[in-house]
Amino acid sequence: MGSWRAGCVETRTSGSEERAGETTVREDGTAPRSDSYGFSLLPSVRATWAPKGQTPVLHHRFNWKRLSMSAALCFRPDGTEASLVFGIQPGAYNDQSLIEFLTELRRHLDGDKVTLIWDGLPSHRSRVMQAFLKKQRKWLVVERLPAYAPDLNPVEQIWGNLKGSELANLCLDTIGEAEEIVDQGLCRIGNETRLAFAFLRHCGLKL
Repeated sequence: MGSWRAGCVETRTSGSEERAGETTVREDGTAPRSDSYGFSLLPSVRATWAPKGQTPVLHHRFNWKRLSMSAALCFRPDGTEASLVFGIQPGAYNDQSLIEFLTELRRHLDGDKVTLIWDGLPSHRSRVMQAFLKKQRKWLVVERLPAYAPDLNPVEQIWGNLKGSELANLCLDTIGEAEEIVDQGLCRIGNETRLAFAFLRHCGLKL
């Protein structure tokens, strides 16, 4: 079982300054964009400062242990509220663990009607997942992103922000330490008021 967190952000928008691009929401409900990402003890190498002629060297431990993250950016259609819901677990996500994530997402959103936008990951298209989604039609509508279009998924910006901040050049001894750092980073993102809408705007999308 993974660990679940919900970092809620309430925002107030004025006019169209928080909106650009094409319409992505069809129903009068919350519109999450969902994605998953994996990380290990291999550092995310980023440019840094160093004395002239002294190239920085990262010394890190290497093993095959891996943690996976799943996240959903959730927006109210009127642009008045946004929140981040995420989970962290060992290994990779599959259809069963993603179903757990969707169940937790529904609980976090108090059963509101939802249009979920995600990519074509095999676990999203499996028979088990399709059977589950058919039973959720009272509250959940699923729309798939075009193939090979991560630039249209605001959640991709979460991973980039995390790798450029908390995980940048980070060399740790254990995967448990990495999980703590990742948890802190996701909580930071979930509580920075303007980031959720900035990620949406970066993808050229609007509510």
